[in-house]
Amino acid sequence: MPGDNMGVFSTIREDIRNVFQKDPAARSGLEVFFLYPGLHALWAHRVAHFLWRHRLHFIARSISEFSRFCTGIEIHPGATIGRRFFIDHGMGVVIGETAEIGDDVLLYQGVVLGGTTLEKKKRHPTLGNNVVVGTAAVLLGPINIGDYARVGANSVVVKSVPPGVTVVGVPGRVVEDQSGQAETLEHGRLPDPMAMVINLLISGQSVMEARIGKLEQLAGIISVPEPKLEEQKALAQCIFSDGGGI
Repeated sequence: MPGDNMGVFSTIREDIRNVFQKDPAARSGLEVFFLYPGLHALWAHRVAHFLWRHRLHFIARSISEFSRFCTGIEIHPGATIGRRFFIDHGMGVVIGETAEIGDDVLLYQGVVLGGTTLEKKKRHPTLGNNVVVGTAAVLLGPINIGDYARVGANSVVVKSVPPGVTVVGVPGRVVEDQSGQAETLEHGRLPDPMAMVINLLISGQSVMEARIGKLEQLAGIISVPEPKLEEQKALAQCIFSDGGGI
């Protein structure tokens, strides 16, 4: 718990500074202190987690439920959260009991860190440092998300993710490897794996058509072109070149 090694007021100041670093909409310290539900959920969790570690489970859960009612963010008091953690907007975020979150992690609205078993053991994800998880992404099971990894919006991740990569899709697949820091998540610029596959199919089809055309010429066969074939191919290439049709 961050407050164990830092004073309470120092921790609060650090949390507020962290909001200014990660949310361009923040305008004043007063606004952040009173009007940011992600921050309120984090502070309530620190109290609940302290009580949970001291086996005051009922009181800890009561604080967690009250925080959920006020903020729309559900954090189990057993979850472990590092420093400078920020939930942007936050409505619908769920963090399970055995989840572990490192330092400088950013979660967007609707993220779920869920479990996949009924056994009383480690069953929720572990997020490393500087991880960014996009809107409505779902991470399930005792998987590890490496440092500086990014998870795209609406992805479903059920396997561990190496450090420094970008994961998108259902199920989540690695689409980009980057050595730099993952401070932000440009949802509109993420690669689209389905569009990549369709582009490969279109390119392969063009190669096969060219080869068939050469064979027909060598055999003296006069091929009749299909109507508007070139227009259809151009339209398909335009739609799937950047994932615009998906």
